[in-house]
Amino acid sequence: MDEFPISLLLGLLVFLVLSSGFFSASETSMMAINRYRLRHLAEKQHRGAQRVAKLLKTPDRLIGVILLGNNFVNILASSIATVIAMEYLGDAGVAVASATLTVVILIFSEVTPKTVAALHPEKVAFPASIIIRPLLIALYPLVWSLNYIGNGLLQLFGISRDATENHVLSNEELRTIVHEASHFIHPRGQQMLLGILDLDKATVEDIMVPRNEVVGIDLNDDIETIIEQLAIAQHTHLPLYHENIDTIEGIIHVKKLLRLFKNNELTKEKLKEIARHAYFIPEATPLNNQLINFQHHEKRIGLVVNEYGDIQGLVTLEDILEEIVGEFTTNPDALSPDIHPQGDNTYLIDASISIRELNRVMNWELPIEGPKTLNGLILEYLEAIPETGTSLLLNGYPIEIVQTANNAVKMVRIHGKRIQIPQKIE
Repeated sequence: MDEFPISLLLGLLVFLVLSSGFFSASETSMMAINRYRLRHLAEKQHRGAQRVAKLLKTPDRLIGVILLGNNFVNILASSIATVIAMEYLGDAGVAVASATLTVVILIFSEVTPKTVAALHPEKVAFPASIIIRPLLIALYPLVWSLNYIGNGLLQLFGISRDATENHVLSNEELRTIVHEASHFIHPRGQQMLLGILDLDKATVEDIMVPRNEVVGIDLNDDIETIIEQLAIAQHTHLPLYHENIDTIEGIIHVKKLLRLFKNNELTKEKLKEIARHAYFIPEATPLNNQLINFQHHEKRIGLVVNEYGDIQGLVTLEDILEEIVGEFTTNPDALSPDIHPQGDNTYLIDASISIRELNRVMNWELPIEGPKTLNGLILEYLEAIPETGTSLLLNGYPIEIVQTANNAVKMVRIHGKRIQIPQKIE
């Protein structure tokens, strides 16, 4: 290379080092770019995103052309650096050129460009695709040959190029994304998204109204009692039955009774005529499935049955929606109709409240495996019906029994601050 002046070789060396940095940054940015955001931008006709998306459809070819270009410029740069060093240092220049060029390439062609590309993949990948795409077309025969040989070697080790990683995100991965995006999502919106993701973790049994708390109309009562019950009913849909809910006649919509009330025509026979057939739901049905079932069957209320067909409780569309958006209350600051804050950082709580609702509203961590209500959890823990004034520590939460009746805990007082129980050191 004696015919080339040193200044030209130095200029060429700088160009090759920068080219190596370009290829390194391109590789990192293409691999680090968010696939879901890229797909969204491509659908919005973003030209850079469309180019990158096409390149990523054949990642082996993309990596092949980048590595081909990167190795070519690195080897050529090494040769030129050696020639320049030997011109001034003689045979010792080989070692000096190797050491110096290694440091230069690491700093200017590897670490720095790859760090920038990893931090700003879109800003690097979109412009880089303008050069990479035509380069891939121009070098396609050589890239195809290299990939053919490489894929053949992979097959020798039992690795298939078609065995690509599945990019479908699990619910837990989606939850992580929602948590990490907390700076961009309103807290209420974040809670709603998390509520939707949690629907498949719960069943209708977890949120149903237990059968002993189901409010309905008993046809065995006299008509005056029934009219009085309908007049003060707080629900729009009520079960209609004989003596107990096991002998269900159907579900009545209170709104449809207004005309009968107005004309004083309400009778038990009219109630039976207006009642719609009861809709039954297996107790193990996940909430996300039941939400779809309500929509498919055009229902808003259903009776929950166990494996023997016995009615266990009642669940409504509103109950499932509350798992997503929270309680429907007139006071947005209210915790729940069953939770009453006291002035001493304690809460009076109706023990019939579901543990899931209590955990969600209070951000507590009571166990949800096993009993579904706070009353059931306390009875399981004590293995007896407690007397009023009994205190216990349940999963770190101090609980005082305030009222018991009919073999059940009715009201408890819970201290809001959880006590950390020290772990036993073995």
